Amino acid sequence: MDVSLTLWVLTILGLSALIGADFFIGRKPHDVSIKEAGIWTIVWIVLAVLFGIGLAVFGTSQASGEFFAGFITEKSLSVDNLFVFVLIMAKFSVPSHLQQRVLLIGVLIALVLRAIFIAAGAAIIANFSWVFYIFGAFLIYTAWKLVQEARAGDEEDDWEENRLLKSVEKKFGVADQYHGTKLFIQKNGKRIMTPLMVVMLAIGTTDVLFALDSIPAIFGLTQDPYIVFTANAFALMGLRQLYFLIGGLLKKLVHLSYGLSVILGFIGVKLVLHALHESGVSVPEISIPFSLSVIGGVLVITTITSLIASKKQAQREAAEAAESGDGGEGPGDTPKDKDSVEA
Repeated sequence: MDVSLTLWVLTILGLSALIGADFFIGRKPHDVSIKEAGIWTIVWIVLAVLFGIGLAVFGTSQASGEFFAGFITEKSLSVDNLFVFVLIMAKFSVPSHLQQRVLLIGVLIALVLRAIFIAAGAAIIANFSWVFYIFGAFLIYTAWKLVQEARAGDEEDDWEENRLLKSVEKKFGVADQYHGTKLFIQKNGKRIMTPLMVVMLAIGTTDVLFALDSIPAIFGLTQDPYIVFTANAFALMGLRQLYFLIGGLLKKLVHLSYGLSVILGFIGVKLVLHALHESGVSVPEISIPFSLSVIGGVLVITTITSLIASKKQAQREAAEAAESGDGGEGPGDTPKDKDSVEA
């Protein structure tokens, strides 16, 4: 799709206005309720749908299909980010009323860094078509790695600061406690960061690691930088509300890694086929409608099987707890039981 500089500017201004409105409404630190998170989640999804429809009306149906495929893929991959966000929040003991502010700024940092990744990826693809082979192979490897980790039962129960974050902390220093929404304070005549600033940087820079597979994945669905950027923007900006909405459900998505591995593997194969086609090899190419159906179907099946498996696991644990509690004397003994023993 041919996108003019004017459209780029208007899109960025529009997204900035939406982000500004979101920030203004939630400017006062507070605990986010399920109702508030649900409303804003719906708002961002509706905005994304309207944008996709707008692409079909004022652009092409191909562009609209690519946007929806990219948005759904990025949204599903971003759910995996939430597991790490939970770990980061716990590691830095972020007060619940400040978590909304942390995620907003952290996601903005992530969006800027992803924009740089997207620009670099678009430039590389435009000049070196063989990079599709690398992207495809990397996604297939990532899919295989996800399956291996899921089968081994490896769950990341800790989070380590990256080198960039450590160097920033060493350079500026970090306060030993939170100071409201302040990012820097003066201590002994020196300007140092607050833990709030550190955790915002942690959220933003950690997302770059996830971009290493999500950016090649969306380039496997579309090579249009405009669609890649807007799909990422809408997926990321709704991530904050999703954190509060499904935070308690994350542990129930036990098959998420399998679903994501199938999606990444599928897009990896699509990229390799596209690269072969570009090289003059007569191979079938996977259409966007088919890609959309596969991605959506995998997510639905993964969610259903995850919830069923989680329910069965909860029932087994409840049964084991009830069984272990039947055989011994303890707090469950009634006064009558104790009197009969003494008699």
